[in-house]
Amino acid sequence: MINWDEIRTAYQVARLGTVSGAADVLGVHHATVIRHIDALEGRLGVKLFQRHARGYTATEAGQDLLRVAQATDDQFTQLTGRIKGLGEGVTGDLTVTSLAAIAPLLTPVLADFQRENEGVTVRYLTGDRLFRLEYGEAHVAIRAGAAPEQPDNVVQPFHPQRMKMVATEDYVSRMGRPESVEDLKNHDFVGHENRESRAPFMRWLRSHVPEDRIVFRTMDNRTQVDAILAGAGIGFMAEWEVAQRDGLVEILPPEESWSASLWLVTHVDLHRTPKVQAFLSFLKARAKTWNFD
Repeated sequence: MINWDEIRTAYQVARLGTVSGAADVLGVHHATVIRHIDALEGRLGVKLFQRHARGYTATEAGQDLLRVAQATDDQFTQLTGRIKGLGEGVTGDLTVTSLAAIAPLLTPVLADFQRENEGVTVRYLTGDRLFRLEYGEAHVAIRAGAAPEQPDNVVQPFHPQRMKMVATEDYVSRMGRPESVEDLKNHDFVGHENRESRAPFMRWLRSHVPEDRIVFRTMDNRTQVDAILAGAGIGFMAEWEVAQRDGLVEILPPEESWSASLWLVTHVDLHRTPKVQAFLSFLKARAKTWNFD
């Protein structure tokens, strides 16, 4: 019978390439790692690794084992994440993920939710990476753009993300104000460093403004806001944030094509748990107060 500890050991050796690295990850002595590898190779009757001075390299058979072991390890990780979310009360970790651009809206909500539920530890993960709900990486995701289509997710419309094209009063006094879309080519812009950005307003910008006029580029929308406020150029900001800032000039009337919907996404296995339902209800109630007209 195959021993899972031995397979897990072989997986870590194949992944890391050394016995010492696998021993550190598994929390065992390096002699245990060697014993597991020898026992597994003996049981299977095939060499799983080529030994050399720099460490271990998986053979073809070892690569096959690695693929199966990785899938199994992912499934255990997924199961662990789901089990952790199945508590009866509103306690334990609550992991929420979103783009950094909406952190000013969500952070106060998360802080208030934690204060009202002292048994909860909030983990708020921002960035462009798509966290995998099916592997238990997050309980709730707030995503922008087209409705997410990943299987086994519960997707709910959340809030519109309307955008405005703005610049500071200082920029307008120095460079003037564009009178039309055609006049944009004579102005400086703040944009995203990633030319493949999926943000609708960035796609519009790159199709209407020469590349060399995007003179200040950043890796995220949050930093773009800072650059716009510093007078680096014209750029896009969420309507709700413009309403909270003084000294901004709206450059052109907003277009529908700049906007992106926000979606609430949860995994079907965790959607009905008390903790997730409590947070979703809390968030939706707070979102109704986001009136920035």
